[in-house]
Amino acid sequence: MTGIRLTAPAPGWAIDADVVVVGSGVAGLTTALRCAAAGLATVVVTKARLDDGSTRWAQGGIAAALGEGDTPEQHLDDTLVAGAGLCDETAVRTLVTEGPDAVRRLIETGAHFDTTDTGAIALTREGGHHRRRIAHAGGDATGAEISRALVDAVRSAALRTIENALVLDLLTDAEGRTQGVTLHVMGEGQHDGVGAVRAPAVVLATGGMGQVFSATTNPPVSTGDGVALALRAGAEVSDLEFVQFHPTVLFLGADSEGQQPLVSEAVRGEGAHLVDASGTRFMLGQHELAELAPRDIVAKAITRQMHLQGTEHMYLDARHFGAGMWEQRFPTILAACRAHGIDPVTQPIPVAPAAHYASGGVRTDLRGRTTVPGLYACGEVACTGVHGANRLASNSLLEGLVFAERIAADIVDGPRADPGAVPRREPVVPPAGAHTVPLLTAESRAAVQRIMTRGAGVIRSAGSLATAAGELDALQQAAAEEDGPKDAVPGVEAWEATNLLLVSRVLVAAAQEREETRGCHWREDRPDRDDADWRRHLVVRLAPDRQPVVRTTDSAAFPPVRPRDPADPADTALSASPRNHPADAPEEP
Repeated sequence: MTGIRLTAPAPGWAIDADVVVVGSGVAGLTTALRCAAAGLATVVVTKARLDDGSTRWAQGGIAAALGEGDTPEQHLDDTLVAGAGLCDETAVRTLVTEGPDAVRRLIETGAHFDTTDTGAIALTREGGHHRRRIAHAGGDATGAEISRALVDAVRSAALRTIENALVLDLLTDAEGRTQGVTLHVMGEGQHDGVGAVRAPAVVLATGGMGQVFSATTNPPVSTGDGVALALRAGAEVSDLEFVQFHPTVLFLGADSEGQQPLVSEAVRGEGAHLVDASGTRFMLGQHELAELAPRDIVAKAITRQMHLQGTEHMYLDARHFGAGMWEQRFPTILAACRAHGIDPVTQPIPVAPAAHYASGGVRTDLRGRTTVPGLYACGEVACTGVHGANRLASNSLLEGLVFAERIAADIVDGPRADPGAVPRREPVVPPAGAHTVPLLTAESRAAVQRIMTRGAGVIRSAGSLATAAGELDALQQAAAEEDGPKDAVPGVEAWEATNLLLVSRVLVAAAQEREETRGCHWREDRPDRDDADWRRHLVVRLAPDRQPVVRTTDSAAFPPVRPRDPADPADTALSASPRNHPADAPEEP
């Protein structure tokens, strides 16, 4: 335990449960439904409405070996290649083997996927896939359909939900075991203000942290709250330097900020071409799959062409689709483009990379368990080892499904399944002011985003990262000073900005440490992939002084996840200095 918490009022109300799930995307709602079906008292906490998370924005689809001639082994091979040498093969094998049945259970829950004339699931291709294995719904509204089905199932099951609630910190007992969460409910309702949900199992399914950058495909709620909570609670995170920038995001101008419209990879899967202003295809000859190369390769190629030609974007040309195909297959994208004055039927679409997906996150084992007993993580907030240095297209929804079911099984089968087996301990809440994090002002959120975009975006270097680290440290120092910002009072905007600063500092610390280019981590001063020295993972914890403690693993193998033990010298040694190398701390057994 770090004893670090956000500055917040003491909880004014509390409810009890067996399980609290934080997040309402595919990962969170699947976990909640499975736990509730097993008879566990389950509470779902979500930051906005039940259907307002990242899942509903997913356009392309969900990848699984469902088609004739396709196999989990082929899906595994494509995933390992995309992950650039850092995927955990056991985790990937779990994903691709259990994935097809997980999708079928999703269909049984009520999700409707597009079908062919024969009634089979219609499948398409996306970047990095050698087979058509992407199931989609509503043409390009897969996430919305999955979200609809799961939300309907949650409501039909009458699960207890708390909407418009920002999770703050983990509740623990004196031994460091999870005992629930504190949260702030925004607006009037059954609960209001800061309260607590007390439960011996907490599942983080809070989504990503795309809002650390100025331009992202992520919704405004993606402020890294789950990763920040886990770090403050003493959990380990891994591979946070690998932020995937989606290659084809609708370009709205160099100064555009916030959530940007995504142009799904499935558009390229159906035959669209990437071209420059003269109409020349620049992906030919750069990769065997050309426009369908893994995302990191396409994003780098687009960025390289932009720099070479002195332009702010490239183009995606799908005029040859015709109006009928656009209207039937990609109605959502068509409407978004037209809303911004671009008609893809008659014009090439201006595109540029934007922050999209965190391949790293809170480190878990194959049952979703973190290094904090009783704390689980699932979906984009987690790092299972599946994605390595670069997520394969449309593996994210599948990961949420597969590992959500595994988490639920672990919780149901664990000692907490018998209410008499594990006595409910009284949660420990540190005294007010003890180890609390100084809050940033609401305006600091934009400052963090600008710093990260300049210094830790698509292209990074030792200089840009050092500048970013210094500027982020200055923000933290200013917040900590007695004569610092006077309007940084506890509240949603201040808490979100403070979470963004924490995850940004950890991301930059990891990116500084990895002195190579691999997957979606591109160091222009270290342009080559270095398997000899860097085919390994970076694991980060937060020291009690709030400094990131970085260590490298001994190999590419994803290290075992075990609970932290304050009596273990291997654990306490990690707090000694902010930058540890393999020799500084023993590897986990």
